[in-house]
Amino acid sequence: MARPRTQAWRSSPFREELRAVYARVDATLAGYSCDASTECCRFGITGREPYVTPVELAEIEHGIAARGLPAQTKPSPRSLPVVDDERRCPLLDDSGRCRVYDSRPLGCRTFFCDRSLHSMKAEMKRFPRDELNRAARDIADLAARYAPRDPGARPFTRALKR
Repeated sequence: MARPRTQAWRSSPFREELRAVYARVDATLAGYSCDASTECCRFGITGREPYVTPVELAEIEHGIAARGLPAQTKPSPRSLPVVDDERRCPLLDDSGRCRVYDSRPLGCRTFFCDRSLHSMKAEMKRFPRDELNRAARDIADLAARYAPRDPGARPFTRALKR
């Protein structure tokens, strides 16, 4: 699969559809966030890492290019995209903030650290699992149309290395 050029991706119907799913997820999850912690972006701490589909990776690459981030933002295939034992997301800046926040994948939008889960424990009975599952299916379907030969999701850091 050829990677989309930033200009072509900006006006792609795939991007438009993906951004609509993301907007739906963000609206669904309003109030379910943790403003202060980037613990979820430290895969070695959480023991979990988001998986991304090729269509989400195209959006992330667009976010990297649109922000004018340096080439070293994207790890080379010969280097591991880890900073230390925390296994930080390679897209965090020095202050621990996501450099492509608006382009982050579904896994980043729907992952909550223990701190945020404790603060919203009372709300968990109403947690919108069905809506989030529907969004995941929508993105999987979109990925299958975008990259029919390789629609599968893969670990975020491994996907960035391709």
